Amino acid sequence: MANYAERVLNDLKVRYAHEPEFLQAATEILTTLKPVIERNEEKYEKVALLESFVEPERIITFRVPWIDDQGKVQVNRGYRVQFNSAIGPYKGGLRFHPSVNQSILKFLGLEQILKNSLTGLPMGGGKGGSDFDPKGKSDMEVMRFCQSFMTELSKHVGADTDVPAGDIGVGAREVGYLFGQYKRLRNEFTGVLTGKGRSFGGSLIRPEATGFGAVYYTVEMLKTFGEDIKGKTFAVSGFGNVAWGTALKVTELGGKVVTISGPDGYIYDADGINTPEKIGYLLEMRASCRDKVQDYADKFGVPFFAGKKPWEVKVDVAMPCATQNEVRLEDAKNIVANGTKFYVEVSNMPTTLDAIEYFKEHGVVVAPSKAVNAGGVAVSGLEMSQNAMHYSWTAEEVDAKLQQIMKGIYEACYNAAKEYATEGDLIAGANIAGFLKVADAMLAQGAV
Repeated sequence: MANYAERVLNDLKVRYAHEPEFLQAATEILTTLKPVIERNEEKYEKVALLESFVEPERIITFRVPWIDDQGKVQVNRGYRVQFNSAIGPYKGGLRFHPSVNQSILKFLGLEQILKNSLTGLPMGGGKGGSDFDPKGKSDMEVMRFCQSFMTELSKHVGADTDVPAGDIGVGAREVGYLFGQYKRLRNEFTGVLTGKGRSFGGSLIRPEATGFGAVYYTVEMLKTFGEDIKGKTFAVSGFGNVAWGTALKVTELGGKVVTISGPDGYIYDADGINTPEKIGYLLEMRASCRDKVQDYADKFGVPFFAGKKPWEVKVDVAMPCATQNEVRLEDAKNIVANGTKFYVEVSNMPTTLDAIEYFKEHGVVVAPSKAVNAGGVAVSGLEMSQNAMHYSWTAEEVDAKLQQIMKGIYEACYNAAKEYATEGDLIAGANIAGFLKVADAMLAQGAV
């Protein structure tokens, strides 16, 4: 690694030793940027560009008091990490989950900078959320929490400042309550949130966008290797919106998804999750808040494997769609042993660093999440454009724009890897392509 990058990374490891997720993301990014930094080391070091790049512009933390249905006051913690605004307003989702902490939000925010840059749209990187758990809460409890959360967050966001969206635990219901409170407080109807309902400024294709975009990226990747998605089998983890969108588009293009998973285990459907009833049932399962993928097995009479992950199934393409670090070294060994040639990260940072290294050592093509799952934020960017124009595109128009954006992202990743002597390394390519645009903007804007 270039000396400058190594010094910055070592400093991060000392300063943020208590933030493992953030350090994992920073290590992967700074390591793969080595060829770029070597070419520009003196220029970057002179203005402390890397130190600025890995440090958020600001982190906002606040308490969120709300009243449950028994009349008792509850208090959660709220966060917004506004990481980098060099190429546009901060953009990134809100996550409501008990695991939320500053380390996770910083890793997500750092990844978001590069992801947003890759889309070609003018969006900076940010992330936020709370350790609030919407599962098991009534609609009124969720509404009261969202209103309290937005009462503070509204002071720091806006259509040209910071545009949050949904993430884990923040769906259409939560976005609606958050948007309503923002409108109430600010007395303005703007595109301050994306992922909104269609009746108040949302974009068609947004719920499906992450899964659709991941499949479009996969199609372009397969072409490079002279392969086609038709007839390919896919192992997918998770069963939320992302897995649903993935199954929908894979089926449409002639592939077959044979697994989904949850906290309780995974199911294997040899015939494929490929009918409207089966694919639609994923949304019913998520809406039920039971968090049990066994429900699918019970309904459709397929095998269920309690407490296991779907990576033991022999498929052509593995697509983790659940959460960070869900694929560890032992899972990577299973995937390689099954002869899987393509590993496509859909959830954010789903793979541990040692698992990534194992894939590379054994010739598995790895497509990185910051490129693969950029379809979600890309359509959020399109939603921002539609809101600014007070206009709405058709589903076909949005889908066509999404497909073109994902094609451009794959080409940018592939070409950047090739130019910087790491041809075929899509992880390095994604980091390099995303970073160069942000670095140029930071250099142009000076020490800010």
